[in-house]
Amino acid sequence: MLIKDWMATSMLTVDINTSVMRATRTMKENNIRRLPVLSQGKLAGVVTDRDLKEASPSSTSEMDIHEMYYLLSEMKIKDVMTDKCICLQAEDTLEKAALVMLEEKISGIMILDVDDNLVGLLSETDILRGFIHATGIQDGAHQFVIDMPDLPGSVTQALNTIRNHKARVLSILTSFEDAPPGLKRVSIRFTVDETEVEQLHQEISSLENYNIVHHGKDELRNLPTR
Repeated sequence: MLIKDWMATSMLTVDINTSVMRATRTMKENNIRRLPVLSQGKLAGVVTDRDLKEASPSSTSEMDIHEMYYLLSEMKIKDVMTDKCICLQAEDTLEKAALVMLEEKISGIMILDVDDNLVGLLSETDILRGFIHATGIQDGAHQFVIDMPDLPGSVTQALNTIRNHKARVLSILTSFEDAPPGLKRVSIRFTVDETEVEQLHQEISSLENYNIVHHGKDELRNLPTR
């Protein structure tokens, strides 16, 4: 999956000389947490809602309201922004972006083109959308999580068994850290006629050293809400 297919390309930006007051208002009115900061059309930094909160006088300050507003109107974004942006390119993968965001403990990345022009923003939400799309969970699929031999052809053997029941495979995810020694854990999501599921389960379980550790179908009709 490529970043360019999931990033937001419609974005608000501010100039380095924009006042803190104006930037704060822009973020509140548009319900966003970060703004790219430009200088002569090029990315110069990023300012977050946390940066703006830290720059604002405390509510316990002895300043009166007029002094506070004057200070915020005079203070510029370039004085409070982070100028060391973590950036990737649109042709990079979504998986790479997720790794960078996890390791750097950030919730968004600026996306540049080959000429270092800002072309998009990628957020945690964008990555989640891509991941959900890739798994196929939204299609009401069955999922088998199978511990199988860590050998060439083992996944193909399981897939052939599934396809013999006229199933449509939606996604395959493989991991090693959570599997027993000598095995790999493979998650396969697929859609199939409900009358085939029990027989399919039995056939895969009968394969040598194949163990279905989970079989489920996510209930999506009444998801938790706030």
